[in-house]
Amino acid sequence: MTVFSFPGGRPFMVWALAIQLVLCGSGVSAAEGINNCKLRSNSTSEWTVLKRLEPLTHRNFTVEDGSYTYVFQLCGDAGGVPGAGVIQVDNKQKEKKPTVIGMYNATRAIGGSDWVMLIQENGDTYKEHCSKEKRRAIVLISCDRKTDMGKLEVVLEDRDRDEQCFYLFELDSSAVCPAIESKLSTGSILLIIGFSILGVYLIGGFLYQRLIVGAKGMEQFPNYAFWVEVGNLSADGCDFVCRSRNREESPAYRGVGSDTSAEEPEERDDHLLPM
Repeated sequence: MTVFSFPGGRPFMVWALAIQLVLCGSGVSAAEGINNCKLRSNSTSEWTVLKRLEPLTHRNFTVEDGSYTYVFQLCGDAGGVPGAGVIQVDNKQKEKKPTVIGMYNATRAIGGSDWVMLIQENGDTYKEHCSKEKRRAIVLISCDRKTDMGKLEVVLEDRDRDEQCFYLFELDSSAVCPAIESKLSTGSILLIIGFSILGVYLIGGFLYQRLIVGAKGMEQFPNYAFWVEVGNLSADGCDFVCRSRNREESPAYRGVGSDTSAEEPEERDDHLLPM
């Protein structure tokens, strides 16, 4: 029989309680963070996954489901119970003795691009179910960019088996969301910066010329005299480089009967005649 499951396969949140509990028993320091957790495999990949959850440390996540209250704390004493990562409290009992579902010193961390699954084992043993094995808590933390720390939800307790029973919880947080990569190239960023500076220059200069200097018409344009001179110089340069001009023909292409021969001085032989 599956406990805490509801029609449609979705959990029903009756009430979410935010309670402030004092850390005690194991002397957890606020500076230690996720280092309090003890990974069963102690692998580098699992530590990398666990470090993604560091913003969620030192906070109790509490949810009330039916007659039970559940408390989860990442790498800390849930509800002040030393070593407990997830606990269950039966609200019908007068003493309200907590039942440990999972210990943070027996943690496994599995992660994807936008989710992390924590498996905490070595909880209190079942009295009648699951061959009296120890309880196990699975906390699935999913990406939600709109939520820094969401509410803990109870999905189900799967104890209708002989072994490997577990409690399943859900929690949304932006801590497990992948980083958003910029789609702008370096050139695009430089263009945006350049146009922004140009816009500030034009608008600021216009307001200064109009309100402070009292300029009118085109003189409201910032540094109007300078830009007019630059425009004229650019036009002159373009005219000099690009426009065609009349040029004299090279002597090599002149005709035989050109005007040059007519301009040669006429030889006179009057001095050869006898006196």
